[in-house]
Amino acid sequence: MEKVQGEMEIERWERNEEISDAEKKVIQETWSRVYANCEDVGVSILIRFFVNFPSAKQYFSQFKHMEDPLEMERSLQLRKHARRVMGAINTVVENLNDSEKVSSVLALVGKAHALKHKVEPVYFKKLTGVMLEVIAEEYANDFTPEAHSAWTKMRTLIYTHVTAAYKEVGWAQYPTATL
Repeated sequence: MEKVQGEMEIERWERNEEISDAEKKVIQETWSRVYANCEDVGVSILIRFFVNFPSAKQYFSQFKHMEDPLEMERSLQLRKHARRVMGAINTVVENLNDSEKVSSVLALVGKAHALKHKVEPVYFKKLTGVMLEVIAEEYANDFTPEAHSAWTKMRTLIYTHVTAAYKEVGWAQYPTATL
């Protein structure tokens, strides 16, 4: 990843760039096809996330000991969480033109994961990266370079809003240099 100089070095995708109206439309069009299969896509995202980052399973008592992707795929708890994740993303996508609603939804997600679940915020960076990989692979015909660029901005939007909520609640373990 290309680094950008500033007060802190951050990866290029982490720069908070405004999502244009045309990019919002691309995100919403792509998402409408993805969300038509929300549970299956969500399960694919979570399985890849847990396979690539097994330490993330520590936050899920119901499936933290599962190693086999087929076992994960059959897990009702994992499917339920996949629907919840996809539902939150859907709310953000549907409300891209309402920045207050987007901020509110992602703040709730961030605060719940910081305070209740004690999830390290870096996992949101990892999860959103996996989300982009899975969508790009499963919807390759729809995932044009323009769509990739728009979704990269969407990834940044999700990550920056969620991590802002961590800072707001005073997440003690949160290293400020990761933003």
